[in-house]
Amino acid sequence: MKERIDRLAQNHILPREELLDLIQNISEADKAYLFEKSLEAKETFYDKSVFMRGLIEISSYCAQNCTYCGIRRDNENAERYRLSVDEILGCCDEGYRLGYRTFVLQGGEDPYYTDERLLELIHAVKGKYDDIAITLSLGERSYDSYKVLKAAGADRYLLRHETASRALYESLHPDMSFDNRRQCLKDLKTLGFQVGAGFMVGLPGQTADDLVEDLMFLKELEPHMVGIGPFIPHSETPIGHNPGGTVDQTLLMISLVRLILPMTLLPSTTALGTIDEKGREKALKVGANVIMPNLSPTDVRAKYALYENKICTGDEAAHCRACIEGRINSVGFYVDMSKGDHYEWR
Repeated sequence: MKERIDRLAQNHILPREELLDLIQNISEADKAYLFEKSLEAKETFYDKSVFMRGLIEISSYCAQNCTYCGIRRDNENAERYRLSVDEILGCCDEGYRLGYRTFVLQGGEDPYYTDERLLELIHAVKGKYDDIAITLSLGERSYDSYKVLKAAGADRYLLRHETASRALYESLHPDMSFDNRRQCLKDLKTLGFQVGAGFMVGLPGQTADDLVEDLMFLKELEPHMVGIGPFIPHSETPIGHNPGGTVDQTLLMISLVRLILPMTLLPSTTALGTIDEKGREKALKVGANVIMPNLSPTDVRAKYALYENKICTGDEAAHCRACIEGRINSVGFYVDMSKGDHYEWR
């Protein structure tokens, strides 16, 4: 198995059947070796740095009905809110004072956010600071909409593909198109965004074959960022009675993605920290290099409940920054508060 891991580290891909065997049959000793190689790959391009992004969750309204998500359209118990432009700018002011130079504006697929409203928001943020990056994560939009947002000054766009298995995708996303999801990611790349894709680990019905499909799709797409987190059940969703994904499964997939896309930006997700107190630190030690502390107003954080028991819902932004920086330092890494572009975009 070590010879195979070495080939993966050198060639950045393996035949499909070898990836499948690796996922299904890797031993603990070989997994430790894999983690060594994935951290080595990360440090080749990013040394011991970990980029910090300021996350602002701007809306908990969503037009979609994904079966795993707590803010899905049909969840009548979800608490809905939208931040005003002034509230968002207030979050950015606090973040900028704390050193953040990337702001991630994330929300459900909220029809309220027309191109005109997003243009106003992007211009307001970019007009206030000349040395920041804006990342949007607002779901599927048209090519023309993405084009307008790029021209207005948005730098990056995160749109997890969720799963590269058509059957699994369609079972989880009523009324959504597997093909359109992929087309959106291709459109974003064509338009010149730094693009983030990603998937969940441990979904009900997900197989090792499905995970191989995720790896092959990412290799083909070559996104600049890949968000990988465990499935965490939400009790008010159709699949909320299922067991969740594990830290161990998620770390394995993070390390494989790091070797397949050695220059990609890999977040250590809040979801990992939610299911394991040391989950984020564990991800950093296998090659993750981005953390996104929450800058949203504390009174709305618990309302943005994609899953339950999310951590850091009550922390002030400054406390969140100091706490996470301490955790990063504790495992031998240092914080980089720059815009944190993908290696090839520097």
